[in-house]
Amino acid sequence: MRVVIITGASSGIGRATALRLGRPGTTVVLAARREAELAEVAAEIESNGGIAMAVPTDIRDPAQITALVEKAGTVDALINNAGVGGSASVLADDATVTAMVDVNLLAPIRLMRAVIPLMREAGSGSIINIGSVAGEIGISGTYSATKFALRGMTDSVRRELAGTGIGVTLIEPGHIATELTAHRKSRMPGPDVVVDAIERALRRPRRRIVVPFRYRLAMAAASALPQIPDRTYAGRAARTQ
Repeated sequence: MRVVIITGASSGIGRATALRLGRPGTTVVLAARREAELAEVAAEIESNGGIAMAVPTDIRDPAQITALVEKAGTVDALINNAGVGGSASVLADDATVTAMVDVNLLAPIRLMRAVIPLMREAGSGSIINIGSVAGEIGISGTYSATKFALRGMTDSVRRELAGTGIGVTLIEPGHIATELTAHRKSRMPGPDVVVDAIERALRRPRRRIVVPFRYRLAMAAASALPQIPDRTYAGRAARTQ
């Protein structure tokens, strides 16, 4: 029986991932703060014949991370999906900045530290970190900073664990239709495009997957011609602060 921990499992990409992976043969361990929503996801998985364990967890708390992994027991895969956004301005208040660092960066690091010894002992495992295109193009203030840092950490951990049987993959979505992007008026793909990438990474780990694919072009353009995003986003964060 494969055991998969999914953070941020109560909604959006995490919920869609849990419902997709929650098939017979897999136990999905659902972590999020919203207990009622988490229970609903677990009930839907079990009604379709899967096995789910709902573990209400505030991943900002190291003790709760330890308890989550202890309840899971064996961990075959960890999907670090939980994330929070906020103002793109450097003038964002300290509480907003701290929340993004705690959830988007420190929690994935602590979760990896908690599961890697179990995976090393088993000689196998998968770690999938959900980054962002904003971790390649600096346009979102502290959010971008946390995703840049998560990218660097993922690369480092992948290299550290080479040869251990543990795969480490970074998935970088662009704008995806979830609660976090509900304020945007543009058309966006749903979470399934990210879930497809997660399933590919579970089957065969790879360094990085960018979804949708068109964002690769934006990343290449920003790298080759940084003056384009400089001009496009000039002053935008200050105007929206």
